[in-house]
Amino acid sequence: MSDANPLQSLRAQLRGSLLQPGDDGYDQARKVYNAMIDKRPALIARCSDVADVIACVNHARDEGMLLAVRGGGHNGGGLGTCDGGLVIDLGGLRGIRVDPKAHTVRVEGGCTWADVDHATHAFGLATPAGIISSTGVGGLTLGGGIGHLSRRFGLTIDNLVSVDMVLADGRFVSASARENEDLFWAVRGGGGNFGVVTSFEFKLHPVGTVHAGPTLWPLDQAERVMKWYRDFIVQAPTELNGFFAFLTVPPGPPFPEALHLKKMCGVVWSHTGSAEQAERDLAPVRAMEPALYGVHSMPYPALQSAFDPIYPPGHQWYWRADFVNELSDEAIARHIVHAQRMPTWQSSMHLYPIDGAVHRVGRNETPFAYRNSKWACVIVGVDPDPANREAISSWCRNYWDALHPYSAGGAYVNFMMDEGQERVRATYREHYARLAQIKGKYDAGNLFRVNQNIWPAAH
Repeated sequence: MSDANPLQSLRAQLRGSLLQPGDDGYDQARKVYNAMIDKRPALIARCSDVADVIACVNHARDEGMLLAVRGGGHNGGGLGTCDGGLVIDLGGLRGIRVDPKAHTVRVEGGCTWADVDHATHAFGLATPAGIISSTGVGGLTLGGGIGHLSRRFGLTIDNLVSVDMVLADGRFVSASARENEDLFWAVRGGGGNFGVVTSFEFKLHPVGTVHAGPTLWPLDQAERVMKWYRDFIVQAPTELNGFFAFLTVPPGPPFPEALHLKKMCGVVWSHTGSAEQAERDLAPVRAMEPALYGVHSMPYPALQSAFDPIYPPGHQWYWRADFVNELSDEAIARHIVHAQRMPTWQSSMHLYPIDGAVHRVGRNETPFAYRNSKWACVIVGVDPDPANREAISSWCRNYWDALHPYSAGGAYVNFMMDEGQERVRATYREHYARLAQIKGKYDAGNLFRVNQNIWPAAH
């Protein structure tokens, strides 16, 4: 059999296109959100349906090819692509169906959160997601999913009802609380280790208009603001979410020109209750006399997409993250030192609250191992210029090194670069062994290993 035959066979099975180096569109198709990642797959399959996905999985397994799965392409470590292997690009699977009576939505694996928000907002409904709407549904969900609605409605995985998947052996299966329960447990935080998720079903909640926006203070008030924030947010009603940030004010509207490119601290608020309740719950924020009080009513999708213009695709990204149980005075002091050194205006540090509804889910109900933590801390170095790659990376690493001793110890898989197996194990803690058993059952050959990899246990 000639070497070309398996490739010809794959091409014949696909409704979507199959790109190789040198083909028109290949260089565009291989790009991912983080321009620091520059990989050259041997094949990019732009799948149009589940049958295409099955054909690609079978080809990669039978030919011993490295296999990567791309949803939105946002993964910081570039785990939606690979060198020399086959990339399953799910971008053609964009179907969405809202069931307004059951308050659920079925979302195909190539959708972004902008797609979901657009579809569900027409019915006054939403499900918890991240804070940048161009993020892919698949990657964010499989790692956990932290965002504006987390305190009230939990993580994205806490709202996952079922998935459809293509397994390493090419089988198509569904997983839920009633079917393939072990697999359903594993995908709610275990990443892309167990197969290609071709569709997700989520619970929806009544969220239409939110009262949201930033409040900003000068950086020299950061100690006062952080100490107030750490006590305020954990006692606030769960309708109110607010993540703390060190930032440089973007040089454009809606920010007043006098604040442009100033390093400041702030909190981005989101309130899902009535306007009257929001005003009451945010009164202590006004009392802190921010230099900018930018909270106002807006459609939920407007909040979800507010950061998109600041962080378009194609910039250099380097990030590190930890979970945080307590924000001590010593940690605050270290935060402030490194915030003063933010190397570019898009570089930032965020503290996302994960109390409230997140804490009401049992520790063992999903692989997400840090439910007792209060925040997820993410430090991001961002800039469009490749010449600044080392500057943003070293600032991020130094900041993380300084704060890691004050953390809960483990990572958040959605905010990891290539940090090694020890860090993956620390992320899942006591759940790692169970994940490894399930990995061994469904992917003993570790076909799905371009991820924060869980090694399959022997079966």
